[in-house]
Amino acid sequence: MLETTPETQRVLVVDDNAYTLRIVQHTLEGAGYTVSTAISGPEGLKLITRYGLPHLAIVDMHMPEMSGFEFCRAIHDFSDVPVIMLTAVNTEEAIVEGLEKHAEDYIVKPFNPPELVARVRRVLARMEDYTYTLDSTTRIDERLLINFPLREALVDGQPVSLTPTETKLLYILVRNAGRIVTTDFLLNRIWPLQEAREDRLHVHVHRLRGKIERDPNSPDYIIAERGVGYSFRTGG
Repeated sequence: MLETTPETQRVLVVDDNAYTLRIVQHTLEGAGYTVSTAISGPEGLKLITRYGLPHLAIVDMHMPEMSGFEFCRAIHDFSDVPVIMLTAVNTEEAIVEGLEKHAEDYIVKPFNPPELVARVRRVLARMEDYTYTLDSTTRIDERLLINFPLREALVDGQPVSLTPTETKLLYILVRNAGRIVTTDFLLNRIWPLQEAREDRLHVHVHRLRGKIERDPNSPDYIIAERGVGYSFRTGG
């Protein structure tokens, strides 16, 4: 396992304006981040599939082929990657939808580079460090590997398909490996706009354990923290 530092945190910038991509990349690399860029949503998804998940995505709104909101929905089908919307769209409706459904922050162009760095740092500080490196395939141990973009686990060498909800749940737990993730946090991140109850989460945890654990009744990975939530640990 490798804990990340600010110098190794990866940011994916998705914008159809090449000038914006250059400015954002220059600004964030100067602040110590590793930055990759994509000129469209589909290109951004290809980069994620090939190189793994970023720690943060900065996303434009209006782009060809796939809008910024559509890109956010696509990556949040298999992850909980934090997003900052960076766009010229400054209508109240767009800002509200962006903050309620897709993003941790919303910045209207033109932007101030030092402010962008400050907002990136603030969002990443709230999300905490990753315990595992999130490469294209995340290796938990010799028995379990996870490909989040493909929504697939490799368990004892055998591929196991995961649903979008199972993948997002597993992503949050893996991202916080070694720490307790509260039930309220999981409910709010997985079903942010729904009145989800604890029993709904329990059903998905039960199904996920059935797919990745040696013995779902005596789990090695997904551990219930009674009355609080769940934690993720490396299997024995």
